[in-house]
Amino acid sequence: MRGTMYRLESRNSLVSAAMNEDVSPLLAGKAYDEPSVFRPENLLREGRRQLRRADAAVPSICLLDPDGDLVRHVVDAGRATEHAGWSCYHTRLWTFDLHGKEVGVVGSAVGASFAVLVAEQLAAAGCELLISVTSAGSITAVAEPPYFVVIDRALRDEGTSHHYLPPGTWAEAPAALIDRLDGTLRDLGRPVVTGSTWTTDAPYRETPSAIAHAERLRIVAVEMEAAGLYAYAAARRRRVLCVAHVTNTMATAGDDFEKGEADGAHDVLELVAAVIATLGTLPR
Repeated sequence: MRGTMYRLESRNSLVSAAMNEDVSPLLAGKAYDEPSVFRPENLLREGRRQLRRADAAVPSICLLDPDGDLVRHVVDAGRATEHAGWSCYHTRLWTFDLHGKEVGVVGSAVGASFAVLVAEQLAAAGCELLISVTSAGSITAVAEPPYFVVIDRALRDEGTSHHYLPPGTWAEAPAALIDRLDGTLRDLGRPVVTGSTWTTDAPYRETPSAIAHAERLRIVAVEMEAAGLYAYAAARRRRVLCVAHVTNTMATAGDDFEKGEADGAHDVLELVAAVIATLGTLPR
């Protein structure tokens, strides 16, 4: 009991100090040019040892599927094979053929911190282009859901990006990827626009005031991963593209979150195939 009281008192002292200094602990003690002691390569090494997995590279192009709908679709259709060498402790990596190209996909990595954890490990295992397609809620209506937003920048209303980049309002997409895609995704089954999103860690704190702020910034949609992934991409010089699949209006009315046939998997595959056709041969 005494130890518990000591820990609580120490924690309260730290909180009080942070409040008095008006500085969030999120922004304290950062050295953005220092390498991390804990490395994804080392975690994968220990994962291979403990899980008895082969040291095998992942596909050069991988997808993040936070909702898991695409993973369920390709697995249920018998199109996917579990990657024998993926030694992440938290996820499974599936591979499947997409128009003659082997693609990897990890499902259900929701939120910036989880997405970046997986992204770091995928890059360490051989991924050269990472595409995240995540569900998003409409902020500024530009089309009738469902539709896609190629995210060119994301509002940093989450924590992960602040561990990779100094404080700032936006996390920007790799400019070369956005420039290369310009005008190439017009003839798909669902509308595709380019625009900004709001990345939040707290979906159930999307208050009227926060939404109004996002509207003033002309943000198209709200999601949970892009700012962290883009900050990671900038800091680590990785090729990452984030796409928001706008499927809802935050359940403010009935019949929301409808993605279409196969929970939107066909539309996502069409989009991803078009992106890969354009970006898959782009030099790093």
